[in-house]
Amino acid sequence: MVIKTNVSAITASRNLMETSKGLSASLARLSSGSKLSNPSDNAGGFAVSMRLDAQLNRLAAAEDNVGNALSFSQTQDGYLKKVAKALDRLGELAMLSLDETKSNVDRSLYNTEFVNLQQFVIKTSERDFNGVSMFGANGIGVTIDSDANTFSYTSCDLTSTTFSSATSSTCNITTTALATTALGTVKAALNELASQRARVGANQSALTMYQDQIGTLRDNLTAANSRIKDVDVAEESTTYAKYNILVQSGTAMLSQANTTSQSVLRLLG
Repeated sequence: MVIKTNVSAITASRNLMETSKGLSASLARLSSGSKLSNPSDNAGGFAVSMRLDAQLNRLAAAEDNVGNALSFSQTQDGYLKKVAKALDRLGELAMLSLDETKSNVDRSLYNTEFVNLQQFVIKTSERDFNGVSMFGANGIGVTIDSDANTFSYTSCDLTSTTFSSATSSTCNITTTALATTALGTVKAALNELASQRARVGANQSALTMYQDQIGTLRDNLTAANSRIKDVDVAEESTTYAKYNILVQSGTAMLSQANTTSQSVLRLLG
């Protein structure tokens, strides 16, 4: 029996220190809800989780962009519905002006409404969405993923020659001859508008698919990230209980190891 070096106490102290570290780590995981409270917990998993977090944030931004593009498209189509009604009425007025039982004075009255509707179409072609022209010749690029790949949103151009011809001052219905010409011009504009609205519908369909795709990808990446970093509370609670018991027993055994050397005093006495 020796008194200078208490090997039992040293061993008990080292074991207690190790179990205390385990208890602290388990407590940190339970309190934070994350298995990766420190990079040292899982260096590789920490790097993967960090990249997934960044990708998820970019996907959320891309989803917002697609949602805004859908709002742009829906607003665009709302205006086009009104333009379609205006063009329908222009064609109706042109037909009324072809009635030989009406005088040019009557046609002038029809033409007043005709001009007002032409101005409505012109004003609509100048509309914008948050400062972005809705009816210009250029389309827009919509980001659709975390790598900034884009979907080319087809433009809807109300400033093309077909529409400008139908809304010009030379297109009027003051005479039967002019009404005949105006009718053909308006019909061409209606045909072009039908194509434009079909393109808007195609844009909306594609954007909806991209939006669904982003949502599905976000769900899958979130689940993958959760498996890496989120703590299993039931499992970790068991680990915490184990270390808690070991710390308590280690503390008791360290106390016991420190008292064993006192028996030497009885030998010396």
